[in-house]
Amino acid sequence: MSSRHRKDPYEILEVSRNASVEEIKTSYRKLAMRYHPDRNPGDSAAEEQFKEISQAYDILIDPDKRAAYDRYGYAAFQGAGGGGRGGFHDPFDLFREVFGSGGGGIFEHFFGGGAASGEQGRGADLRYDLEIRLEEAARGVEKEVELRKTGRCTTCGGSGGAPGARLHTCATCHGRGQVIASRGFFQVAQPCPRCRGAGELFDHPCKVCHGEGRAETTSRIKLKIPAGIEDGSRLRSTGNGEAGVRGASSGDLYVVIHVREHSVFSRDGDDLFCEIPVPFVAAALGGEVDVPTLDGKASVKVPAGTQSGTIFKLRGKGMPHLRGSGHGQLLVRIAVEVPTKLTADQRRKLAEFAESCGEQNTPITKSFLERAKEFFS
Repeated sequence: MSSRHRKDPYEILEVSRNASVEEIKTSYRKLAMRYHPDRNPGDSAAEEQFKEISQAYDILIDPDKRAAYDRYGYAAFQGAGGGGRGGFHDPFDLFREVFGSGGGGIFEHFFGGGAASGEQGRGADLRYDLEIRLEEAARGVEKEVELRKTGRCTTCGGSGGAPGARLHTCATCHGRGQVIASRGFFQVAQPCPRCRGAGELFDHPCKVCHGEGRAETTSRIKLKIPAGIEDGSRLRSTGNGEAGVRGASSGDLYVVIHVREHSVFSRDGDDLFCEIPVPFVAAALGGEVDVPTLDGKASVKVPAGTQSGTIFKLRGKGMPHLRGSGHGQLLVRIAVEVPTKLTADQRRKLAEFAESCGEQNTPITKSFLERAKEFFS
């Protein structure tokens, strides 16, 4: 492709021409993750985009190349081999430099493989969604979950071979455990589909698991849920994911906690909130009201003249801190309850009461009228 038809590397990486090295790296990480072929299998457009992103990064991350491009454009690289495309590194090498060794391993970790741990045939990680009550989240609880998963074959003990079977070299990968797959412009090494990366096969595979060393099973797993855990928290149970192929290590189980909505309390971090109805007579005269807490009942002194919306704080009555000691607070909002049905006698007495009230008994009303008098004039 002619240099004058190629996109500007700054435009490709979505950075300004005076972008710092860190800004260039950050943008490259984001775009490379989005367009990596492992995330877009069979998408030639994404593969081409990934190649462009990597070549743009190769230019802008190198001070000499960046200076040359800023001065001469792509003409600075003509003659370096390959019609102006020479001088660039393998895009997957660039990806490994930024994300660490293993290249595609980060994607195998996200999408079910085990290469992120450096082990071929490792079992896939699993997710389990568990709902608990607010009281259980406050006190901590032990739960047993049951899930259907791929576990170690009990017939062959996870080896994959029948009794007396012998191992021989895999004819597909010739013992290397990897095969080369072409992805358009690239050639990528991936685990052998026949031996699953082991490089060897049994001459007589196990009849139950067909040589994989694992089979479907139902497992019961006990989990300790700590006090103070929040909705959406994720717990990791190491080794309780799917079993690995032919004795490889198992994946992990990730349990996502969902705290059920409570009928009385709402939660904000370690604080709890509830609303308590108080009869308007009690709010006017003052007194004590009972307040529910996760530990039982507590009393709150309501001063005479308490207004609706007033909030009282009960320290130490909230949720326990997940990390460290102590608790949050319980915020109690007062809702003054006005009777909805009155007898004739009650109406008469309330009317007499209203007539006897002066401005000193309605300071909020007086303040509001003063602020809004222009709207009532």
